[in-house]
Amino acid sequence: MSELSVSIRRETPEDYDRVQDIVERAFGQPDEALLVAALRGRVDPEISLVAVTMDADGERELVGHIYFSPVHVGPELRRAIALGPVAVDPNFQRLAVGSQLCRRGLETCAQIGESLVFVLGHPAYYPRFGFVAARPLGLFYKSDKFDPAFFAAELTPGAARGFSGEVVYEPEFDG
Repeated sequence: MSELSVSIRRETPEDYDRVQDIVERAFGQPDEALLVAALRGRVDPEISLVAVTMDADGERELVGHIYFSPVHVGPELRRAIALGPVAVDPNFQRLAVGSQLCRRGLETCAQIGESLVFVLGHPAYYPRFGFVAARPLGLFYKSDKFDPAFFAAELTPGAARGFSGEVVYEPEFDG
């Protein structure tokens, strides 16, 4: 697999329309783009990054997006953070843009003091970034039917200790 060189930066308001387009096209429907729009600026912490490359004419082109938002865990409602969604323009998929976004996003989470990250996603994709099945850690999302696709990553060794129970996402995830 070849890797496209991109720069990754924080999303700005000027990016919103292009991010919406990328997310809709990557998922083939608008739900995830509507989710990002509903959460944007309403949650804290919020990490919203974009991947940018140069096109053939030397113009910068936004080609990917990743979003992280807070979750609450267990009956104590301890705060952690969740990855999702991550989207790459279909014309730039399979060029490691998503991988670069995931790595930088997790680095950014660690830089702001986050130590535990969750994702509901593809079982063959997320383990490469340090995600492991959440259920053996005593953590779950809604019910056991989600277990094959629900993962946690400790950005600080042992970060999952003391966490147990259901991981609850923002209400917009249920819309």
